[in-house]
Amino acid sequence: MTQAPPVSAEQAGQMTHREVLEALSGLLLAMFVAMLSSTIVSNALPTIVDDLEGSQTGYTWVVVATMLAMTATTPIWGKFADLFDKKLLVQSALVIFSAGSLVAGFAPSMEVLIGARVIQGLGVGGLTALVQVVIATMVSPRERGRYSGYIGAVFALATVSGPLVGGVLVDTVGWRWCFFAGLPVAALAFVVLQKTLRLPVVKRDVSIDYLGAFLLVGGVSILLVWVSLGGQNFAWVSWTSALLVVGAVAVIGAAVHVEANVAKDPVIPLRLFKDRTLTLATVASVLIGVAMFGSTVYLSLYFQRAKDMSPTEAGLMSICMVGGLLVSSILSGRIITATGLWKRWLVGGMVAVIAGIALLSTIDAGTPLWRTGIFMAVLGLGLGATMQNLVLAVQNTIALSDMGAGSSVVAFFRSLGGSVGIAALGAVLAHQVADAVKSGLTALVTAHPELASEVGHQTGGIPDVSTMPAPIRAVFESAFGDATGHIFLVALPFAVGALIAVLFIKEVPLRTSVKRDDELMAEATPQS
Repeated sequence: MTQAPPVSAEQAGQMTHREVLEALSGLLLAMFVAMLSSTIVSNALPTIVDDLEGSQTGYTWVVVATMLAMTATTPIWGKFADLFDKKLLVQSALVIFSAGSLVAGFAPSMEVLIGARVIQGLGVGGLTALVQVVIATMVSPRERGRYSGYIGAVFALATVSGPLVGGVLVDTVGWRWCFFAGLPVAALAFVVLQKTLRLPVVKRDVSIDYLGAFLLVGGVSILLVWVSLGGQNFAWVSWTSALLVVGAVAVIGAAVHVEANVAKDPVIPLRLFKDRTLTLATVASVLIGVAMFGSTVYLSLYFQRAKDMSPTEAGLMSICMVGGLLVSSILSGRIITATGLWKRWLVGGMVAVIAGIALLSTIDAGTPLWRTGIFMAVLGLGLGATMQNLVLAVQNTIALSDMGAGSSVVAFFRSLGGSVGIAALGAVLAHQVADAVKSGLTALVTAHPELASEVGHQTGGIPDVSTMPAPIRAVFESAFGDATGHIFLVALPFAVGALIAVLFIKEVPLRTSVKRDDELMAEATPQS
């Protein structure tokens, strides 16, 4: 198929390159602070949970709380973006995020910290949804690859610097500064956006679907409670488990009914799923979320617990994955802008994701760091070619008037998959570690009765292996190492499912304007 050459911004009636860069500066700062909120805390989590006397379940919920809040609010922020001042919405999300960061920094307990992470998640949900929508209203799909390098660079900077800065803060002034560190960046983003971002405000009559949003949040929350606590607080095959599953299905089913038949202006317009690209991209996003978020979030725990690395050292290992991601995102973006062909990058990226996850499923406590780093780089290459281009494929097919809702649908389901993946694989990890530690310590006491008193001091919390006697430390390191490899193995089928969905997406030529041809024709047609 012959691709039409890209037209200039002036020809398309869009912003010039310089205008886009000026507006993009504030958006990239906002995106940076959203990404930093997760990465800067990742390596600090074991220390935080130890200091607040938390457990493995607590560790999981510190992450899940943010993911859940972000997931639940993403469609709402996206809907608002189609209706109200996008700049004001982004700035509001920054304020909410900053409030959550302050509370988290002063949290005296795990309960308060988890609540603060929910507030952070509300802000992150807005930033995640809105930045993509604003960029889509400024830059055509064909030209968007030109700017993917900037987005990839910000992602790389946040991913690499976050764990490193977080590790340094934990090792020096304390973990609470991991939450305070993002506040100056958020303030700077607020000011820059005020000066540089100028977009037309489009308003129309709207009825926000609060009932559908409430049911959706309720159903997802029940589902996450089940996958997170199952196998620990109650048996998978039990009345409690059955009630939670039935409750989640019933509430989510009610949410679908409301969206389809009741809501005047639903949070998730089901008519959008008539588009084949959006439907398949949504399926792929859910599966990628489970596979990527659910498995990689525990790599930091692996390095600190199975390899006895400091938070700073664990942060350095993230460079391997981010390096691959940055290279492939820049390269694929540039080539897609030049050629207009994008599907081959989606397919190739998913193949690399599958390869990376499969390789990481082989790691254990004895795997050399250089080998683990190579495996992470392979996964990063795949993610860089997949994540942005999956959103690009969707934004290329939906109308500008639905850009907020359509873009947020993909982000919503990716976050939903990530939330479920983190909770489910966290439960798998906790169960695997508990069983391995129990059997390992039993065997150790049998062989060395003099260690019985030391073994008796171990609790159900996440341990600090550096303080343990060598024989006991070896048991915990082996348990965490084997369990980490196992969760990548569990994540592998989800990545394969995402590849299958991507294969069925039809390649549509990238349009050279922010609006579809039918929208441009409607504007050009005189109104009678």
